Amino acid sequence: MANSTKAVIDLEAIAQNVKAIKGLIGEKCHLMAVVKADGYGHGALEVGQVAIKSGATWLGVANPIEGKLLREAGIKAPILVLLPIEPEEAQIVANYGLSQTVESPSTLKVLDREAQKVRKRIRVHLKIDTGMNRLGVRCEDALKVAKEILGHPGLELEGVFSHFATADEEDKTFARFQLERFRQCLRDLERAGIRVPLKHMANSAATLELPESRLDLVRVGIMVYGVYPSNEVKRVISLRPAMTVKTKVMSIREVEPGETVSYGRAYTAKEKRKIAIIPLGYGNGYTRLFSNLSYFLIRGKKVPQVGRVCMDMCALDVTGIENIKPGEEVIVFGEGLPVDELSDLIGTISYEILCSLGRLVPRDYKNTEE
Repeated sequence: MANSTKAVIDLEAIAQNVKAIKGLIGEKCHLMAVVKADGYGHGALEVGQVAIKSGATWLGVANPIEGKLLREAGIKAPILVLLPIEPEEAQIVANYGLSQTVESPSTLKVLDREAQKVRKRIRVHLKIDTGMNRLGVRCEDALKVAKEILGHPGLELEGVFSHFATADEEDKTFARFQLERFRQCLRDLERAGIRVPLKHMANSAATLELPESRLDLVRVGIMVYGVYPSNEVKRVISLRPAMTVKTKVMSIREVEPGETVSYGRAYTAKEKRKIAIIPLGYGNGYTRLFSNLSYFLIRGKKVPQVGRVCMDMCALDVTGIENIKPGEEVIVFGEGLPVDELSDLIGTISYEILCSLGRLVPRDYKNTEE
């Protein structure tokens, strides 16, 4: 019973989501499925394989190790490493045919050297900072760095991109400002005679609501997994959540009025209550912040979590569920209980809940052939 918690991943939902996104952006625009952080907790390899079959032409990862694992598993599609690298990682980029983000001249020489070792050009994407102030060259330096890239015989300028800071907000003023700054950089490159095959800026939210930002390629993460970027974006396509986390009731106990539950006595029963214990806690990625705030589904009914969430257990008030016994199925989130409902409870985003789900929770894949 202690190992009854699992995450069911519906690969058919992944396929349908990718097809819906592709239908929105059209055939001329490339779709990059972002599978960093182990596919937002869904499994990078499994998601990547289905995404490519369903219309994605690119995969996005955070670092070269993630790209290497996908290559070793047989994925041949283009893969972009979205973060800058340490010098020692350049060898992985070269050996596994990855495309690499660059944001400064500092890594160009080491990439060029590794490219010449394997006698192949390394494809690079120049990242431009248009207002996120996180990564990327400043707009005024973009032309200079692009010229430096072209000066290295082992490198190929495959793409130029930027990233939105507020595309998932209702007010798109700053997003449009960023887009115009990016377009100005592209115009500067074009006037200098620099051809860029792939220009990209749109994330999930911009793909939905800023069609003018789609350009040559869109980088879509959260929507691949069937979750909308925020409650402020219009749901212009239908998505299916791919992950449902389930567990089972481990034990049932009666709690008398005035008695308390779990550490710190943070919950006191005002009247007689029936309490179910489930094998899920912060050790599995179910954060302690949910204590006395969250709820679960049993037989389609919401039941509140009570007391402090423990490392590998938490308590539910199941007083209203008749004849409940150990072994009863409990939905943590997913089917019937959207993950963004839970993230709203603790002031975070659905991305964090999905990515936090620990590897101690086994993934159970429902294949598209089933």
